[in-house]
Amino acid sequence: MTTFKYAAKKAGGQSVEGTIQANDRTEALGELRKQNLVVLKVEQVSDKGAEKAKKSGGGLFSKGAKINKTELVLFTRQLATMVGAGLALLEAIDVLGHQSESPGMNAVCTKLGSELRAGSDLSSAMEQCPKAFNDLYVAMVRAGEASGQMDIILERLADYQEASQALQREIKSAMTYPVISLVLVLGITAFLMMGVVPTFKQVFEGLGSELPALTAFVLDTSDFMKAYWYLIFGGMAGSVFGLMAFAKTEPGGLMWDKFTLSAPVFGPLVRKIALARFSRTFATLIRSGVPIMGTLDIVSETAGNRVVSNAVQAAKESVRNGQLLSEPLGQTKVFPPMVVRMIAIGERTGALEALLEKIAEFYDSQVKAAIKSLTSLIEPLLISFMGVIVGGVVLSVFLPILDVVGKLSGG
Repeated sequence: MTTFKYAAKKAGGQSVEGTIQANDRTEALGELRKQNLVVLKVEQVSDKGAEKAKKSGGGLFSKGAKINKTELVLFTRQLATMVGAGLALLEAIDVLGHQSESPGMNAVCTKLGSELRAGSDLSSAMEQCPKAFNDLYVAMVRAGEASGQMDIILERLADYQEASQALQREIKSAMTYPVISLVLVLGITAFLMMGVVPTFKQVFEGLGSELPALTAFVLDTSDFMKAYWYLIFGGMAGSVFGLMAFAKTEPGGLMWDKFTLSAPVFGPLVRKIALARFSRTFATLIRSGVPIMGTLDIVSETAGNRVVSNAVQAAKESVRNGQLLSEPLGQTKVFPPMVVRMIAIGERTGALEALLEKIAEFYDSQVKAAIKSLTSLIEPLLISFMGVIVGGVVLSVFLPILDVVGKLSGG
């Protein structure tokens, strides 16, 4: 016998969670349905080998089962249209698999089709493709199965994915220009210091006069860079990779996420992005009928910031103990008072998902405005930095020449 953990709803709408013993998942589902429960989630908890295989993505299948976000949105939208038109779920999956030119999508649809033919629910079949469908996707599909509104849930899911991708595109496009500009500035600086400045050194030595302090500093810096360029560039690359490796560890990632939230200039933008993601994910899951505890788990995993994730997890434990969600969120100091108050109003009025969507829309607009202002601020800063570097090098070259010209004129 195997132990399964389940989440379900009673006829009156009350959420229940627990464990059940059964030979397989199908038998567990049958036993729960005999108890007049609407099953939302059933997971095997005793088979460590199966759990490990699930996390690894399922052997050879995982290599070809990853699909990009654009393909996933199109798949979700088309599946919603077909289901809404009355097409059988298995037939719709087969059609999408045959018409797709992506090997990854073909592999996913083939896997889903085989699982459905074996008697699995769509959500259970998607759990076998973890690289294609994350926990949020599976939870919403499972809610659609329980409510009988699969087409509506899939439409909401597609809307959520498109909104999330739009925000990511805004951020990437805004960050592309500063990064490229900074690389160019550093490249030009290295070229000047290692290629141009050394050609003037012999000229300055032939002048036989004392060099200005700026010129001497630039020449010494140029000599150091030419002699130890491998240490400089190696140290820079090592620092970047070391920081990235440290940020992947749990304590390092937490420290990095705390820094990004409190960093000058970029900190407020990072916080607004995290709040927009939190609100949109939360609203989408609640509106789709996902249980509150499962919603908080998924929101925590998809927050994108460990500080926000820890705050949500702490709030989850308080909610489990009977508190309103707004109370523990307010105590974490991570969420602004406006967000906490709107969530509190939503809990009292029963319109939590609507207010969460308002919060997401508000922070989306805030993020776009912050990105525009940040871009307009970074551009003059980079130009000023480049002007100081290039101007300093040019001035250091001309100062000795001007000094000699001045002495000759005076003589």
